[in-house]
Amino acid sequence: MTQTTGGPYRELIDRYVIATPAPDSARYLRLLDGALLQSPDREQAEFLRALGRDARQITDADLRRLLLPGSDPNWRERLTAAWLAATDRRVQFREILAGLLNSDFTYAGQGYALALTRFGQPEDADILGAYLDRHLPQTHSYHDHDWVLGGLLHLDEALGTIQAGRFLVPGGPWSRHSSFPSDPVDCRARIAALIRCADRAMAAGA
Repeated sequence: MTQTTGGPYRELIDRYVIATPAPDSARYLRLLDGALLQSPDREQAEFLRALGRDARQITDADLRRLLLPGSDPNWRERLTAAWLAATDRRVQFREILAGLLNSDFTYAGQGYALALTRFGQPEDADILGAYLDRHLPQTHSYHDHDWVLGGLLHLDEALGTIQAGRFLVPGGPWSRHSSFPSDPVDCRARIAALIRCADRAMAAGA
């Protein structure tokens, strides 16, 4: 967690990124790797209600500050901010999220991929496809490629497109990237489940 900036920024982190009385149950931990999917039904419903409420209430200025703090960026803030943008479909953050997706460190990319998937437009599919075009050939690096592929597969179905197909041909970029690549079916299923969670969060947080 960012330590170098206090005052109002620290309050912003406590309000939206931690968002619970106990640090060991911080919101970002429940968002990381889709951990919320493993929660009991009642606990998950309470979590999503609070997430939906905060997604509606946070200002664009505060979201931008969490995504672009100016110094000492942290994946925890960025992951949470991306989830909030995804949940409330803040499409005005598309350009920022696309830029961060292509330049950021691991973990936060999960949120960027989810947000772009939830925005659900052809330009979002183009962003995810361009990311895979650029990064899959770099077989020595692995960030959140499985989240991006899952999002692209989800958008292909929603939009009636076939962008993901070029990565999944036998012997193609996906199979070459790793000796044990993630199953694309599992990647898509996880994103789809989390999109449904975002839908529920907005309905419950109204």
